[in-house]
Amino acid sequence: MKNYHTHTKRCYHAIDNEEEYVKAAIQSGYTELGFSDHTPWHYETSYHSTMRMEEDKLVGYVQTLLNLREKYQDQISIKIGLECEYFPKYMNWLKQILKDYPIDYIILGNHFDETDETGIYFGRPLNKQQLTKYVESCIAGIKTGLYSYVAHPDLAFYDTDDPFYTQEMTRLCQAAKEYQMPLEFNLLGYATHRQYPNETFFNIAKKVGNKVIIGTDAHESSALLDMNTYQLGKQWLERLGLELTEDIKFLI
Repeated sequence: MKNYHTHTKRCYHAIDNEEEYVKAAIQSGYTELGFSDHTPWHYETSYHSTMRMEEDKLVGYVQTLLNLREKYQDQISIKIGLECEYFPKYMNWLKQILKDYPIDYIILGNHFDETDETGIYFGRPLNKQQLTKYVESCIAGIKTGLYSYVAHPDLAFYDTDDPFYTQEMTRLCQAAKEYQMPLEFNLLGYATHRQYPNETFFNIAKKVGNKVIIGTDAHESSALLDMNTYQLGKQWLERLGLELTEDIKFLI
């Protein structure tokens, strides 16, 4: 059993340190645990995010995980990742970060349009134009080939009964299929009854033929101990007949 969607208190809206997550994962029988805290961005403005780690925290984040990887090497495999949006004007900076640090993978968690300095949050009710922006942004991110999978691909908050939703999300699913990129079933959203995961989206994914990966989206170490929610989510996906995977592409 593997999980690649794990946050720490460095992002300001999660709790527990890295080692507490590792211990919880071992207790639950995970064989591989990937950390994917919200990436910092090198903003051109004075904007300060309260939902992601800051640039000067990245060194400590990586070093802590390298130390834990060595300490627990006989009990669990630890991977170092980041959850990143697709922010066009900051992608060169991100690519340099991926060269400068031993980052194993990144996941596409597309929360904001263009940049969170000025862009809308896609998890609030959207109009047609904004839904299209979400889909176009996800597709552009997928096409970079940098990301390992799409986190909560159904984050976009829109009327799922509208045929326009099916039209746009089909485009997203087709792009993910073309680039062999799994789509995430988000356990945090499932457990807290958010607008995602939603059945309409995953029926589209089944029709397109996408592979689905379960992501705990852990914001506290106890989430990795909650095997009941994990099994219920897995059964939900199996009922829809979706193909599950735990395999992702690594950068290094």
